[in-house]
Amino acid sequence: MTNASLAYSIPNALRHPGVIALIVAGVTIAAMLIVDHGPWSRAKTQPAHVAMFATTGEAARAAGAMVLPTDPKSPIEPQRPKTSPTVNPVTP
Repeated sequence: MTNASLAYSIPNALRHPGVIALIVAGVTIAAMLIVDHGPWSRAKTQPAHVAMFATTGEAARAAGAMVLPTDPKSPIEPQRPKTSPTVNPVTP
């Protein structure tokens, strides 16, 4: 095989759908490994005063705030409209 035919066959081989799929898969796997295992994805430890409160409510109570439940229904909520009967009821 001469150098000219080798130089011609490599670009043709890279245009094959299987080769393109392997290249895309390789780049995707490399990107996932970089994103998932980079230094930014490490677990961050919290100081004791932050880790002491598991919920927002506990943190609010510790700060002196009152946590009250909301009203279940608004007093100005409109009534449900009446529905009309069906025009053509289906009878089996």
